[in-house]
Amino acid sequence: MTSRDPGRPGGRAARRRPRALTVAALLSVAAVLVAADWVGRHDRPVDDRTVGEVTRVGVPPGGSVPEYLRAAAAELTALPSDGSPSGTYALVSFADYLAPDRLADTLAGVAVAEVVARAPLPGRQTEIVRLSAQRLPQDVVVGMAGMAGRKDREAADQRARAAAADDAELRRAYETGALVAAGEAAAYRAGCACAYAAVVRAAPDALRALAARPGVRAVDPAPELRRLDRTVVTPPLPEQRDVARPPADAGPTPLVGETSEAAPTATGSSPNVDRVGPAATPSGVATSPDASVGSRTVVEK
Repeated sequence: MTSRDPGRPGGRAARRRPRALTVAALLSVAAVLVAADWVGRHDRPVDDRTVGEVTRVGVPPGGSVPEYLRAAAAELTALPSDGSPSGTYALVSFADYLAPDRLADTLAGVAVAEVVARAPLPGRQTEIVRLSAQRLPQDVVVGMAGMAGRKDREAADQRARAAAADDAELRRAYETGALVAAGEAAAYRAGCACAYAAVVRAAPDALRALAARPGVRAVDPAPELRRLDRTVVTPPLPEQRDVARPPADAGPTPLVGETSEAAPTATGSSPNVDRVGPAATPSGVATSPDASVGSRTVVEK
């Protein structure tokens, strides 16, 4: 997994750099960075991984997608084969949106923790969700059914708000929100081709074999990742070819369910490094408008 900072030459930003809460911690980090540039680009979370850390994995908003793909490939190639016995986490990006029945073949040979999905409605930004996916395709099918129910409720709520709104512009926004939510519900209920990334865990050689598989766009290794529930993933959308930006949106802006930023936490993610993936409900998590710079950056909350 690679962090990119579009504002620095070469695009290989200081990755996974903790943002300390005290002057002493800041001075300590500075000393380490002066001593070794490798540490600056490959910093890992401190030993206490239970409080305040968020790891971002993927291409940052506004980042170069081609640069991200090249850097992820280079890091995967350099990943030592004698890594963790339990395997290494990685963010897998697909070349296209996949239906649940295609995921098992595409991700064969690796342990899957979760799938990243959105309903690709033409001309609309839609909510990005993370679905539990330890069993394929069963968990994703169940997760999509849960999303369909939630979007039905969201559409009904938006219609009720539209009916009660006195302001015409506000009414149109609610009506648009209802249409978008209803479209998402219909797509998920039909088992749509909506999955465009996954978080997996496997040995380095298995990850490299996965990267060579048809339909896999990138495998971004994340050896520092420990807690999925404290991880933000930002894989590039299949239609993103140059810069990571939200899809173009047509019509009035709905008031809910519109962001194309990545979810701040995984659905039911396990805090245990020895467990592969989510163990709780597979329903989706609302996305966040957070656009902080840098994937693979550890930040303090």
